[in-house]
Formats: sequence, C-alpha cells, structure tokens
Amino acid sequence: MFDLDRWREIFQAMSKNKLRTILTGFTVAFAILLFTLLFGIGNGLQNNFKSQFADDAVNAIFIRSGKTSKAYKGNQIDRKIQFKNDDFKFLIDKYDKKIEYITARVYKQVRAIYKGEQSTYTVRAVHPDHQFTEKTVVDKGRFLNNFDLQKKVKVVVIGRLVEKDLFGNHTALNKQLNLNDINYTVIGVFSDVGGDREERLIYMPVTTAQAIYGNNDYLDQIVMTYNPKMNVDQALNFSNDIKKELKKKHIISPKDQAAIRVHNVAKDKKDVNKFMSVLNVIILFIGFGTLIAGIIGISNIMIFVVKERTKELGIRKALGAKPKAIIGMILQESVLITTIAGYVGLMLGIGILKWYGPVLKDYFIKDPSVSKSVVIGATIVLIIAGTLAGYVPAKRAARIKPIEALNAD
Repeated sequence: MFDLDRWREIFQAMSKNKLRTILTGFTVAFAILLFTLLFGIGNGLQNNFKSQFADDAVNAIFIRSGKTSKAYKGNQIDRKIQFKNDDFKFLIDKYDKKIEYITARVYKQVRAIYKGEQSTYTVRAVHPDHQFTEKTVVDKGRFLNNFDLQKKVKVVVIGRLVEKDLFGNHTALNKQLNLNDINYTVIGVFSDVGGDREERLIYMPVTTAQAIYGNNDYLDQIVMTYNPKMNVDQALNFSNDIKKELKKKHIISPKDQAAIRVHNVAKDKKDVNKFMSVLNVIILFIGFGTLIAGIIGISNIMIFVVKERTKELGIRKALGAKPKAIIGMILQESVLITTIAGYVGLMLGIGILKWYGPVLKDYFIKDPSVSKSVVIGATIVLIIAGTLAGYVPAKRAARIKPIEALNAD
C-alpha cells in the first residue's frame, strides 16, 4: 500500500490520462455533491418544522373562545362566549390527573415607562405554570408564584428585550416599572426561543390584571399541557373531551365549531411526523438513485480504463509483473480518485449549504446541513463500488496472456 514506486506509477498514469481521471473524479464528486445537497435540504425542512414547536411545549393544548354560529336551546346565534375563572377551576377539577400544567391568559396593551425611556408592550397575565407551557427561561430573578397570585401582588417578569429597551445595560431586577401609571416591581427577566415577539412580553399574575384592568374574573385563553404518558391518540381524545364538556357548560350546540376552539399541538406533531416520514422516503429514494447513478458511471469508466490499458498490462506481465500486483495497482488508483473526488464533492456540498443557508430560510428551509458521517458513508459506498467495478475487469486483464494483450485493439 505504501510502495513509493507504485504510487509514482499511479500518479504518472493519472497525469498521462487527464481526461479519464477528470471524468472519473467528476462522476464521483457530482454524485456526492447532489447527495449532500439533497440530504441537507431535507434536514433543513425538518429543522423548520421542529422550530414551529420550539416556542411551546410539545404536549400543549390551547383553548380559545369565540362566538356561537348556531342557535341552541333558546340561545341566539352570534353569542359571545366568555371564559372565566370558574372555567379554569372546572377543567382542573374534572381532569386533574390528565393535566400536567395549566394556566389562563389575559392580554392587555400597556405603556411602560422607566425614567426617560418608554414604549408600548403586551402584558400577558398568567398563572405560575405558564413558565412550563411556554418554555420560558428565567435568566434573572424568578418567575411568578402562587403567593403573587393569591395576594394579587403588583409584580412583573419582563422579557429580555424589554429590559434592553427600557433599562439599557443596567439590570431591571427589583426596579419599579410604570405600566399605565401603576408601578410594578420587576422580579425576573426571561428569554424565550420564540424570538423577539415573545421576548417583548411582560408577565404579571392573572389575578392582579383582573383586579386592576376591569375588576372582573374574565379570561382570554386557557393553555395546558397533558400528561406526557398519554400517546397521540389519547391526547387527541382528551382535547375532544375538553371541547365537548365546555360546550355543555356554556350551552353550545355540539355541532358549533366556532364558539370554542381547542387546538392540540399533538395533532400538528402527528401531521408533521407523517409528512416527514414521506419526505424521508423520497429523500432516501432520490439519494440512493443518485448513488446508483454514480456507481454505474464509475463502473463504465473503470471498464473502459482497464480495456484502454490492456496493452500496458500485457507489457507488465511480459516483464514479470504478477497478476496480484496489476490488480492492486488498478484498484489503488480507483480508490485514490474516488476518495479525493468524494471529499471534494462533500466540501462543495457543505459549502453551498452554508453559503445559501440564509437565503433558503425564505423557502421554509432552516439551517440546511448534513451529517458528515452520512456523506462519508455514501463516499465509502462509491469507493467500494469503484473498487468492485475495477476489480472484475482488472482480474480479467491480469489473466490474459501477454501476447494476446499486446495484440489487443
């Protein structure tokens, strides 16, 4: 393998047959390039779908109210359904063992002022469990707790960008933040993978918001996560049960689809998993098709290479070269070209994915990349294919008599 003379002969043969060497290398490099791009784009699509679930818990259920679309039991059409604290308690009492975390939401727009800085933000008034349904990461201080809720304490947890907007490079912890002319103590600063929009929110206890902004027990939304032990079908049945029971409680027609809307992330996840399974099959099919095309290309070229060098091989045999040495030289040349070309194709593919990655975001392809192990595995397959493709004709050529080889056309 490390015979210097053999390597010198291989490089001389490659140098004398530049076109053949380039064609062989191009076939391998192009196959690996397409393979890399294909799998990279496929992974980018998967990353995009996964990012859709990054902001909320994967087992989340969102419950929203609307207006009735059907008259029912004496109630008129277009009746507004308003959730209240009683609905929140009703769900906890009825489905306690099936619920992992649960929170209500009340939304308000406020003018936030700190010293000379001010801006408008959305307040999302919630229960303490909201930290887990939203995957909120508390970077400083703490999140809301049950004491804040029970005592209707005037405290807030602000997003990372709210702190940056109003407090600059200073910490907001324990500072007084004015919201619509009422002072609140900042007890925490959070970050959220949902991005800028989520990190410009302000959280406060839902009871505090109800008392200050309206003096009522109204809720805009209820969010919960179901018991993780449930499978997808059980989770979907659970959300259907919630919808059915809330319709009974608010005297809504079972056929009314507008009055109460229950969205289960499990359904999205199930649909995405189906789509990704189909996409993976398509990618594998096209990917293996690309490799097969590369294998056929290498095989054809290697057969031609051996045939082209029949006279040379005859001379080598006449000079005493053993069949094993002739076969080894051809295979070594094949492996060398395939390995180098495969690496070039891999680097080109990775470079293109990295270069055009930001542009591909507009086409729902996020962070397109491919595992090097997968592409290296594909390159090894091509190397093996190139070796086998060269071995069969090389072995046949090694068996030919020198006089026949010299007379070959």
